[in-house]
Amino acid sequence: MSQILVVDDEPAIGWSLREMLSDDGHDVVLAASIDEALAACGRVIPAVILLDVRLPGRDGISAIPDLRLVAADAPVIVMTAFGDIDTAVRAVRAGAFDYLVKPFDLDHVATVVARALIERSLRDERPTAADTTTGLLVGSSAAMQEVYKKIALVADHDLPVLITGPSGSGKELAAREIHAHGRRHDRPFVTTKITALAPAAVAAELFGHADGRSGLVAAAAGGTLSLADIEAAPPEVQTGLLQLLESHAGDVRVIATTERDPGSFAAAGFRRDLLDRLRVLEIAMPALADRCDDIEPLARCLLARFGAAQPHAPAIVMSREFVEALARRDWPGNVRELRHAVEHAAVVANGGVLQPQHLPPQTSHIPASAATSSLDAAAGGVGSAVKEWAATARAAFAPLPEPDLHHRTMQLVEATLLREALAHTGGNRTAAAKLLGLDRATLRTKLRLLGIDD
Repeated sequence: MSQILVVDDEPAIGWSLREMLSDDGHDVVLAASIDEALAACGRVIPAVILLDVRLPGRDGISAIPDLRLVAADAPVIVMTAFGDIDTAVRAVRAGAFDYLVKPFDLDHVATVVARALIERSLRDERPTAADTTTGLLVGSSAAMQEVYKKIALVADHDLPVLITGPSGSGKELAAREIHAHGRRHDRPFVTTKITALAPAAVAAELFGHADGRSGLVAAAAGGTLSLADIEAAPPEVQTGLLQLLESHAGDVRVIATTERDPGSFAAAGFRRDLLDRLRVLEIAMPALADRCDDIEPLARCLLARFGAAQPHAPAIVMSREFVEALARRDWPGNVRELRHAVEHAAVVANGGVLQPQHLPPQTSHIPASAATSSLDAAAGGVGSAVKEWAATARAAFAPLPEPDLHHRTMQLVEATLLREALAHTGGNRTAAAKLLGLDRATLRTKLRLLGIDD
C-alpha cells in the first residue's frame, strides 16, 4: 500500500480519485490547498502527489519545489483544466513528473500513478556521479581492458601516441586519460581537429603566425597536444610535426587520432617517416558493437553525468525494458550516439523511469557502397525482366500492323510503379505523387487511363 496525496479544491474530483486509488490498494490523503498539503506532508510522506494547478491562496505549480522538499522528492503529477502551452512549460520546468488535463479518464490516471510509483521504487537505483567511475572512459569488457593496459603503459612516456578507432568511440577521451595519468597531468592539454582548421592556415594555427601570434604548439608547452584527423594534415604541417618530434624543441607530447586505417595513409600522400614516428605507441579504440557488455554501465554513467549537470532536475532511472532496448540497437555512432540517445530519453521522459519509447528513432546507417550495390542489383533485375518480356512480346505482337512495343512496355512498367507507390503510401495519393515526382492531378489522370482504382 502506498500513500497518495491528492491536492484539489473540487470535492467531487478528490472523492473520485480517492475511490479509484483506494480500490487499487492505496491510502489516499486529500488536501484542498497548498497549506493543507504541506501540513499533510508533515504527518505522512506521500509516495506520489496529484496536484491541481488553480488552488485557493497559491497555485500548485509554484509550490512543486516546496512539496517535493517536504515529501522526500515524491513525483508530482499536475492536474489542470487549462491545457495550454504556458501551463505545460511551467509544470515541466518546475519538475512535474507528468501532466493531466481535466476532464481525465480515471484509467489513464491510474496508469500514470503506477508509473510514478515505479519511478519512486527505483529511486534507490539511480546512479550518481559518485557511484560511477571518475575516469573518462567506462567499461569492463575485454576490449576496454586492453585499452586500459595500453594507456597505463604509454602514460608515463613522452613518446608520441597514435589512437585509432571509428567515430564516436572515445579517441579524444583516451588521449585525455593518457595526459591525466602522465607526468604532464598538471600542464596544458590542448586539442584540435586538423579538419576544423582553415586549410591555408593549419601550419600557422599550429606553429605560430607571421604576425607573432603563438600557435597551439606553444599553448601546449610542457603539456600535451592532441591532433584529431591527423591524416588530413597538409604536407607543410607534416614536415613541421616531424621536425617537432625529432627535435623535442617545443617540450610537447603529441597524441594523434584518426578514424582511418593507418595503412591507407601512404596512398593518400601522408609521409611514411612521420607515420612511423607517430605510431611508436598505438592504441585501437573498439567500436561499441565490439563491447556490448559495456552498453548498460556506459548508459548508467552517461545518465548520472547528465543528472549531475542538472542538480535540480527530477530524478531519473532506467527501466529494465529501456536497458534491453539499448542492447538491441546497433550503435553505428558508438558511444557518442549512445550518449545522445540517453540524454534525449532523459529530456523526453522529464524525470521518472526511462522507457524504450523515450529513445530517439534509430538512424539508418547504410554505407553508400552498399546502397549503390543494392540499387545496381535491382536495376539489373529490371533489365532482365524487360528483356524476357520483350522477347515474348515480339512473338505475340509482331504480326500486328502496329506492334507498339514501346507504348506497351511503358504502360506495363508505369502501372506497376504507380501501384507500388500507392501501396507504399497506404493509398495516400498526395504522398504517392510526391514520391513519384508528379503533381496530384497528373497522377490522378494516369491512374484513370491505366484503370487503377487504388
